[in-house]
Amino acid sequence: MADVGFVDRFVPAHPESGGEAAVSSTLLMPHGTGGDETDLIYLGSKLLSGASLLSPRGKVLEHGMPRFFRRLADGVFDLEDLKLRTRELAGFIEEAKRAYRLRGNIIAVGYSNEANIAASLILLHPGILARAILFRAMVALVPDGAPNLNGTRFLLARARRDHIASPTQTLRLFEMFQTAGADVDIHWHEGCHELGQDDIDAARKWVTTPDNNRVH
Repeated sequence: MADVGFVDRFVPAHPESGGEAAVSSTLLMPHGTGGDETDLIYLGSKLLSGASLLSPRGKVLEHGMPRFFRRLADGVFDLEDLKLRTRELAGFIEEAKRAYRLRGNIIAVGYSNEANIAASLILLHPGILARAILFRAMVALVPDGAPNLNGTRFLLARARRDHIASPTQTLRLFEMFQTAGADVDIHWHEGCHELGQDDIDAARKWVTTPDNNRVH
């Protein structure tokens, strides 16, 4: 564990386990509310075998449970705290690049509120993430100015019967990213807010498909 401002877990790349895309990528995996830096390591290894895995522990406590930013109620976010924690997480990524000698793409993988802070990273600190897989993200904030997201790729994994992050939220986030120049794909899960195996399969296929082999 390096001195990068967060308690974190880092797993180096394993060239023998993955292809060129995996070895040149790092999956950034913020955990869910009440979790820690070990929770998503197994998922990361399944999504992109051989890639570096980096998971920080959230600094905010909600009833004793770690998370990445404050909320005032379910679905009601403390926007000033979200901006502060997003800036802290951006600093963590830059420190981790130096401490762990990371090269290539940083790909965020987040679910629900942790997808929300990844979306905030994308909007407030454009260029820090090359790719992102956002499961059940919402529009947590709207930046003052439109970021430049040319050359970035995102997958939004949504659920048609999600009563927490509605399909309307998905389309709004899609439009925000696309207007800023990003290349955005959407996967629709037929169920509710919880992840399904189809979400994992779609994310694995998306992250392992080279850009020049994608169907537009």
